[in-house]
This record gives sequence, C-alpha cells and structure tokens, in this order.
Amino acid sequence: MEINIGISEENREAIANELSKVLADSYILYLKTHNYHWNVTGELFHSLHEQFEEQYTELAEAIDEIAERIRSLGYRAPGTFKEFNELTSIEEDTEEPEALEMVRRLAVGNEQVLRTARQALQPANDGEDEATVDLLTRRLDVHSKTAWMLRSHLE
Repeated sequence: MEINIGISEENREAIANELSKVLADSYILYLKTHNYHWNVTGELFHSLHEQFEEQYTELAEAIDEIAERIRSLGYRAPGTFKEFNELTSIEEDTEEPEALEMVRRLAVGNEQVLRTARQALQPANDGEDEATVDLLTRRLDVHSKTAWMLRSHLE
C-alpha cells in the first residue's frame, strides 16, 4: 500500500536512514551499559550497578520507539548485530575496563548518541516530520542529562 503521511518518499527515506544510525548507536550503547551493569566491581559497585540498570532500561524503551518510528515512515528498521556494527559510531569494548573507565566510556557513548541524533534532526526538519523531531528532542534531553551525570562521577 502506498504511504501518504504528508512527507515525501525522499524525505522519509532520508529520515529513516538517519534514524537507523541513531538506533544503531542506541543499541550498542544499550549493550555496553548492560555489560557494565553485569560486570562492574569495586567500591562504587552498588551505586554504578543501579545507575547502569536505570540507563539500560531507559535505552531499551528508546530503542523500541526509534525502531517503530522508522517502521512508521515505511522503512525496515535494522535489527541485526551486523547491521548495527555497520551503522554505529560507538566503539565496542575489547577488554574489561575498571569502574571509572566504564563511566567515562558511557559518558563518551552518550555524547556520541547526542551527535548522531543532532545529525538526524536536519532531515526531520526538512521533511517537516514533527513526530521525529519530537522523538529526537527527547533523546537529546535524556542523553545530555545522562552524560552530565556520568561525567560528574569523574570530577
């Protein structure tokens, strides 16, 4: 069935492509945060374990919302590790960092999602896609606050 939601196919495709990058970054950050939740140790264990759980739980909900927005634009949402690895700009861990290095890496990851989401705003604005602009604005708020909270551990 033809999609006629008031956004051109060209704009919908551009928006979906950028949202796919936001989805990939969000998923890889989710995975990293969940990994750290499981594996954090040391005197900050309890507080970081709980903080990481809050963060990955929030990310899980966001991932679903981003994927559903891509689908509502008429495009397939990426959903495999291969696709996410091709689209993401977040580096995967190759070793087990100490607690404060986990915090630093998550701060960097949240800042990367912010940059990726900002890039997605332009096609959403160009296509007059208020729903995507709203979604991205909410993600910018969450990731800004999360990055600030994580950076605060490092001061």
